[in-house]
This record gives sequence, C-alpha cells and structure tokens, in this order.
Amino acid sequence: MPNISKIKILHVFHSFNMGGLENGVVNLINRSDPNLFEHEICCLTTTGSAEKRLERGLRIYQMHKREGNDWRMIPKLVRLIKSVKPDIVHTRNWGSIDGIIAAKMAGISRVIHGEHGWNMDDPYGLLLRRRIARRILFLGVDRFVAVSKDIRQWLHKTVGVRSSKVKTIINGVDTEKFFSMPETDSRAEYELEGSIVIGIVSRLDPIKRHDLLFQAFSKLDHKKYKLKLIVIGGGSENSKLQELAKKLPYSERIKFLGECEEVAKLYRLIDIFVLPSENEGISNTILEAMASGLPVIATKVGGSPELVQHEHTGLLISPNDCDELVNALNFYLEKTPEMRKVHGSNARERAVSEFSLDRMIKQYESLYKSLYFKRSGQIN
Repeated sequence: MPNISKIKILHVFHSFNMGGLENGVVNLINRSDPNLFEHEICCLTTTGSAEKRLERGLRIYQMHKREGNDWRMIPKLVRLIKSVKPDIVHTRNWGSIDGIIAAKMAGISRVIHGEHGWNMDDPYGLLLRRRIARRILFLGVDRFVAVSKDIRQWLHKTVGVRSSKVKTIINGVDTEKFFSMPETDSRAEYELEGSIVIGIVSRLDPIKRHDLLFQAFSKLDHKKYKLKLIVIGGGSENSKLQELAKKLPYSERIKFLGECEEVAKLYRLIDIFVLPSENEGISNTILEAMASGLPVIATKVGGSPELVQHEHTGLLISPNDCDELVNALNFYLEKTPEMRKVHGSNARERAVSEFSLDRMIKQYESLYKSLYFKRSGQIN
C-alpha cells in the first residue's frame, strides 16, 4: 500500500439517536484503524444518544433540518461538504438521501449509500415516489451496502441497482461484551427474582410490533408461571405503548426500562428474547441476544431468517400472527423448556463463529480502501 494520509469519511444520517443503524456505525468508528481512517458525522437534524458511545473525539455537525421537505438543506450541505473536504461521503437509508445530492454538487467523487432497514411509513420499500427518487438519485452513488441478502435483492430487483455495485455487509456483534452470564443481583434490582423473563430490545417504533408481543404475553398462563416482560429501548411510541400495556391483563408484569447505556447487562436478565417485527434489515438486537446466549423468537421477515436458524438457535414465526407467537412462547415455557438453554447455546456459537464485529470492520475498511484507491488511480 502506498503511503497516504488518512482516508476521511463523512457519515450522513437523519439523526444520531440510538438504534440498530447508529449502533453499527458507533462500532465501526470505535474499531476501525485510527491510523488509516478519519471519521466525521453529519446529522441532518440533530445528534442524539448514540454520541455518548463514541470512544473517539470527532466532529459532529448538526444541520437542524425542518420537518418534511426543507429546500434550504441541499445548499447548507454542499457548503458543509466543501468545508469538510471528505474523501468519501457515506449516507444511510432514506432519511439521509439529501446527502447524495449535496455530495455530487460539492464535487465528491466517492459516494457510498447503505440500506439498513425499514420504517412503518414504507415497511417494504415499495412506495412508488421513493422508488422513482431512488432510481434517479442512486445514479450518483458509487457503491451500495446492503446489510442483508434480502435488502441486496430489493436493491437489485425493485430499485434497479446493478448487482456489481452492491456489497453485502452483515452487521457484527461484540461477542466479548455480550455474553451469557446470569445477573442474579440485577434480577433483584428489577424485581425479577424467580421469574421467567421475556424480553424485547429495540426502538419503540410501530414496525417492531411491541403491541403484538403485549397481546401474546397477556394470553400466556400466568397462573402456572411467574412471568415478566421487560421492554428495553426508547422512541416515538413510548407513551402510546405504555397506555396500551395498561389496558391488558397482567399489565403490572410488563416493565418499561427505557434506553439503557449498559444494555449488555440487561440481556443477562432475559430468558427468552422476542422481536416480532413487521419487517427487518438485519437486527443488531437479535445478534446481541444470540451473543448473550438467548433463544430468539423472531418473525421470518427481511434479514431475520439469515440470523435465526429455526429450531436450532430459536424459532421463526409468521408476522402479525399473535396465536403463532403465543405457541412459540409456550414451546419454551411448556412443551420443551429445556430447549431454552440448548437453543441459546447454539445461538451463542453461531454469533461467535459467523457474526463477529472484527469481520464487519474488516469488510467496511476494505470497501473504503478499494473505493479510495480506485478513484485515486492507485493500486492497493
């Protein structure tokens, strides 16, 4: 490799509140080679709680975009990008699409766009006006990152991106941070002693279908089992979901823990992890649960079947099916409760062998270097 200065990457997001996408970027920035890469972050709106997890000091720009279409944003972004002078602009998801336009207007020759998952306003990426906009704007993108095979196929078949321009990089998990160990002291702290704990860790967003999990939880045999449901995460649906929970039977057994900085510790309170999303990219929380040695119940949507092996590391169920979710929970409660440990152990082994954080970091570093040297006319 020739001697070069650091490769400067400007990451563009809608905001920097903690979620699966932001968690992956935090891991990337914290773990990538500091001698070769320099990172800066641009938030089209404002920064957020994910900033606290960054281990390196770096510049974070807040653009304070107005809600909806803000026609001031492109000129502001162009000025910022010209001032920052990044080697690569890396945008992610629909919320950062303005960054593609601004990067090309600012004369940036290397643009990467990542697709990481979905929101309830377009849960399957089929909204016509967005598909048209993507087809046009994506002409200015040099490389795409898909976090699952499902998203890669969507980019190719639905959006019309050439397969050769798409690199699949499945998220990685820190298997040293997330590991299986009972947290007996913490169980007492959260009044979970002697309980079988069902848990969900995710942003509180309609697409995650917390409501379905609440309904299924209320239908379990609470007279036979001492059950608790813990809800970890924050988001726009917090108040709505808390009100919904209060209306259901056994609502006193549902605990909202909010956003937690020491989330790895909280996974060790859980016996059964559930994520009943309507759609997913690649779920970081499924990976974290697997690394924590938990059996996972997830809907067979998006990239989740690429992580969860049915009846080996967990159970895959149909989306929007409360009865199927109840049956899956009862599989671990009534039919074969010993499978909680078997599937959890299998999940841990799979996380360590196939979804390490080091693998993900090396793939992103390779992508950045290959694009930098190709555009620079140098041979890596």
